[in-house]
Amino acid sequence: MLLGAGVVRHRRVKRRWLTPVAAAWFAAAWLAPAIAQQLVTPPPPTPPAAPQQDQLVAPPPPSPPPATQGQLVTPPPPAPPQGQLVAPPPPSPPPAQAPLVTSPPAEQHPAQRPVVVHRPVPPRPAPTPVSAPANTGTISDIRIEGLQRIEPETVRSYLLLQKGDPWDPDRVDASLKALYATGLFADVKLDRQGNALVVRVVENPIINRIAFEGNSKLTDKELTAEIQERPRTVYTRTRVQNDVSRIVELYRHHERFAATVEPQVIQLSENRVDLVFAINEGPTTGVRSINFVGNKAFSDSTLRGVIDTKESRWYRFLSNSDTYDPDRITYDRELLRKYYLSQGYADFRVVSAIAELTPDHDGFVVTFTVDEGERYKFGNIGVNIKLKGLPEEQVLPLLTVHSGDWYDANAVEHSISVLTDALGTRGYAFVEVKPQITRNRDARTIDITFDVQQGPEVYVERIDIVGNVRTLDKVIRREMRLVEGDAFNTNKLQRSKERIKNLGFFKKVETTTSQGSAPDKTVVTVEVEEQSTGELSLGVGFSTTDGPLADITLRERNFLGRGQDIRIGTTVSFRSQQVDLSFTEPYFLDSNVAAGFDLFEIKTSPTASFFSGETPAYQQFSYGGSLRAGYQLTENLRQTLKYTARSDDITDVQSDASLFIALQQGTHLTSEIGQVLLYDRRDNRVDPTSGWYASLGNDIAGAGFGVDYIRNKISAGYYYPVAPGWVLNVSGEAGDIFGYGGQAVLLQDRFFVGGDNLRGFAPAGIGPRDVISQDALGGNKYYVGSVTESVPLGLPKELGITGRVWTDFGTLWSNDQKNLVLTPTQLAAAGLAPGQQPQIADNPALRVSAGIGVSWASPVGPVRLDLGLPIKRESFDKTQFFRVSFGTKF
Repeated sequence: MLLGAGVVRHRRVKRRWLTPVAAAWFAAAWLAPAIAQQLVTPPPPTPPAAPQQDQLVAPPPPSPPPATQGQLVTPPPPAPPQGQLVAPPPPSPPPAQAPLVTSPPAEQHPAQRPVVVHRPVPPRPAPTPVSAPANTGTISDIRIEGLQRIEPETVRSYLLLQKGDPWDPDRVDASLKALYATGLFADVKLDRQGNALVVRVVENPIINRIAFEGNSKLTDKELTAEIQERPRTVYTRTRVQNDVSRIVELYRHHERFAATVEPQVIQLSENRVDLVFAINEGPTTGVRSINFVGNKAFSDSTLRGVIDTKESRWYRFLSNSDTYDPDRITYDRELLRKYYLSQGYADFRVVSAIAELTPDHDGFVVTFTVDEGERYKFGNIGVNIKLKGLPEEQVLPLLTVHSGDWYDANAVEHSISVLTDALGTRGYAFVEVKPQITRNRDARTIDITFDVQQGPEVYVERIDIVGNVRTLDKVIRREMRLVEGDAFNTNKLQRSKERIKNLGFFKKVETTTSQGSAPDKTVVTVEVEEQSTGELSLGVGFSTTDGPLADITLRERNFLGRGQDIRIGTTVSFRSQQVDLSFTEPYFLDSNVAAGFDLFEIKTSPTASFFSGETPAYQQFSYGGSLRAGYQLTENLRQTLKYTARSDDITDVQSDASLFIALQQGTHLTSEIGQVLLYDRRDNRVDPTSGWYASLGNDIAGAGFGVDYIRNKISAGYYYPVAPGWVLNVSGEAGDIFGYGGQAVLLQDRFFVGGDNLRGFAPAGIGPRDVISQDALGGNKYYVGSVTESVPLGLPKELGITGRVWTDFGTLWSNDQKNLVLTPTQLAAAGLAPGQQPQIADNPALRVSAGIGVSWASPVGPVRLDLGLPIKRESFDKTQFFRVSFGTKF
C-alpha cells in the first residue's frame, strides 16, 4: 500500500510539475531494493554500513542476532525475487497472493526463531501492482493439494465457499475449522492466489495396528473393548487422549489409582502408524485404614464390622472388600445408618465420608464423620383403626414392637408387613398402614401409632416381564404373588420380587408400577437380567470318616429356560463311591407341584472309618431310582411324596466279620412309599440365626414286592440369637423301624449312630454290637439331640471363623438278631463251637458327650473341626476324640 500510494502521487504530479517531495518518494521506491541487497551481503573488505530505518539487515554469520521489529517497511512486489526476506509493515494489508488462513504454528520465543539467510539474487524491476482488499473479488477456482487417500470432493463438501462465491474471510475461517473438525487432517492451510482458493492439507495417518504393553491385570481383549481407536481407521490425537483417559479410569475401577498410560506412535510407510499404549499398572490401591469421628456408643472396631469396606490385610487376598470403591463407600453410609437406627439412635446421621489418597498412591485413608444423637426407647404403642368390623384388640397382638424396648426401625417395618399380611388374609385387601411417629426428646422416647385405614382400590391390570432372553415368561410369572385382576398389594409385590431372586436365574430383579388405563388400575413391570445357571463343580475334601474324597458334578438349574433342574454327579472316597442323576420340574403340569426322579448307584461301607485302620467288615452295593413330588401346603409348610425301588447287595464280607453280618449276605429288593412333612420358620436354611423347624417322615416298604417294614422319623430344631454373634441351637431327632408280616429288619435298613450325629463317638460307634467281632450291627430305635452355642472368637468377621461349645446326647438300641439262635451248621461255618453262641451287646442307656469346635467358611470350602470327649458311654462303644471335615467346590 505504501508503494501504491507513491505511484499514485507520482502519476498525479506528472500531469503537473514534479515537486521535490514526490521525487524523493520516487527515488526511495526504486532504489530501496538495490540498497537492501548491498546491505544484506556487503563486500568483505568494506565494513557494513549502519542499518537505516525500515531496512532488514542480515547479521554476520558467526553470531546472528535476532531481527528486531520494524526493520523493513519497504513494500514487497507481487512476486518477490528468490533470496529476499520481505515483511510487509503492520498497518498495510497483505498482498493478494499471501495466505488467507493457516494453521497456527507452534509458539516460539523470539530468540529461538531461526534466521533464514539466502544467497542474494540480482533484483529485477517489479511491476507496479495495485493490491485489492482480501474480501473483494470472486473465487475463480478451488484447488486442493496434499491428498493421498481422500477424494477431493470430500474436502469440497466441508468448504463453505464454492467456485463463483465472493471472498468472505469469515466463511474461509469457518471452512478451516470444519476441515479440522473432520479429524481427517493433521494440518490444513487455505491460501488465496489471485482469485483462486488453494487448500493444502496433510492427512492424518492410518492406524496399522494397536498394541498394549505392560498390562497384566486387564487383558488386551478387555482394553480393546473400551477404547475408540481401531486398526484401519484414521489416527486422531483427540481420540487417543480420550482412550488414555478411559484406560486410566478402567484401572481405577480395578483399584489401581497409580496406573499411568503413555501412548506411543510408530511411523510406518505409506502414511501408516502403529499405536502402542504403554501401561504401568502400579500396585493395587487398597484401603490403608478406616477411621470414625464422632462415635461414642460403638467402638471403631464394631463399626468396621458393620460396613462392607475393610482395611487391607494379608488374609484378604481372595477378597476385594479391602480395595477402594466409591460406590461401596456410599453403601457403607447406608449400612451405618441402618445399624444405628436398629440400636435406638433415631437422630443418627453420617456427616461425611472422605477417602484420601496417600502421597505414594498406594492406599486410601477413609474417614467417616458421624453424629450419633440421643438413644431412644419405644414409648406408647397404639393402633388407630379406621376399618369397619375390626376392633383394636384384634390388631395389637400382631405388632412386633413393645413399649420400653430400644427403638428399632427394622421392627417397625416388620410390624407394618405383619399387619398388612394379617389383614389381607382377613379380607381387607386395600389396607394402608402408616406409622405416626412422635419423638419426645426430653424423655428420649418415641411414641408410635399405626394408622390402619382403607387404601385406594387399585387392581393389577397387567404384568409385563422384560429382560428375559432365555427364561420363559411363565417361569417368572408363577413366582408372582400377584396376578392380573388381583387387588394391588405392595407387600405381595415385594415378596414376589424376593421369590424371583431366590430362583437364582437372574443377576438383577427390579419391579416398578405405572398408571394403567384407568386411575384404579396399575401396570406392574418386572425387569430381570439373566445370569449363567450352568455349574461344573470339582470338589476335594477330607474327613475322619470318609478319608480323602473327590466329587464331580454337572448341573443346569434352568434347563432349556423352563426352570427345570437337572444334575449328574459322582463321588469317590475311602468309604463310598456314588453316581447319581436327578431331574426336577418345579411346577409339574403348571401346578404348584415340584416333581422329579432320581437314579443312583452307591457302593459304601456304613460301619467303616478312615482312621480305624481296619478293613471294612462288608460292602453294601445299592442301585435304583425314585419318583418324588413336593408341594406347599402353606407359606411355611411343605409336603413331599416319594416312591423308591432299590436293590441292596451285601458283599465282600470279611472272614473275621460278625456272623450276624454274614447271615445278611445276598441281594434284597425294596419297594417303598414315603412322605416328609416339613414346617420351616428359619431365617436362613444354610446358616440360620433365628427361627425353628419341625419335620415328620414316614416310609412303608413292601408295596408289591421286596422286604416289609415301616419306618418313622421326626426331627426339630430351634435357633435363638442370645447376643450379636452368639446363637443358641437346640436340635434333636428320633427314629423307629419295625418289620411286619413276620419280616425282620435287615442290616441295610437299620439306623447307625455316631460321628456326624453324635460327636465324641466314632461312626456307628454306639448301639448293638457283636461281642466277639466288635462289628456294629445297627439298631431299630434311636434318638439323638444336641445343644450348641456359637461363640465369636474376636476375629474379623470376613474371615468366616466361628467357635462353638456343644454337648450331644443320644442312644441306639433294639436289633432283631439279638435273640437269634444259630444252628450248628451256621456256627461251624463261622468257626465257632456248637455251644459258643455269638451275642449282641445292646443297651438303650443314654450316651453323652461334650466338646468344642471351630468352623471356617474358607474361600475354598467349609472346614469343621471338633474336639469331643464322651461323658457317659458303655464299655462296648467306640469313641473318637478328634473329628475334622473339609470340602470344597471350584
